[in-house]
Amino acid sequence: MTGNRVAVFELAGYRYAIAAAYVQEFVRLPTIVPLPKAPPIVEGIVNVRGTVVPVLDIRRRFRLPERRPHLMDHLLIVRVDRRVVAFRVDRAIGLQDIDPRDIEDASTLSPGTEYLAGVAKLPDGLVLIHDLRSFLSQAEARATDDAIADATEVRP
Repeated sequence: MTGNRVAVFELAGYRYAIAAAYVQEFVRLPTIVPLPKAPPIVEGIVNVRGTVVPVLDIRRRFRLPERRPHLMDHLLIVRVDRRVVAFRVDRAIGLQDIDPRDIEDASTLSPGTEYLAGVAKLPDGLVLIHDLRSFLSQAEARATDDAIADATEVRP
């Protein structure tokens, strides 16, 4: 993992992070609208300042227990290339600088960690650094785009 500034958030009692370069903002949770025909990884869609944004289910991807949306949840809005997506997280912790020497490559730890870029070893515990480029497969990305197009298409 290159770079050491990350946005840290909490999910199911664990701390995760995403490279700060991808993060647009943290926002309070608006109403998530279910999206018919979307792949299971899509929790629904939200309106963020006039833009329809898919909310991806990070809990499902990391095999964490499901949890209904709560008023105290946050959305982490991120941009990867031209795609804007949101993750529902339990709590936004904030930006943090991590010494690159304290980051271990996740692929050396265990198979099945393709969604992690690294694991930061901090004095107060571990932070799993999420790899946004591998979160959605190409098929999931296409299915999500198609479901959003179907849902937002104006019909006569």
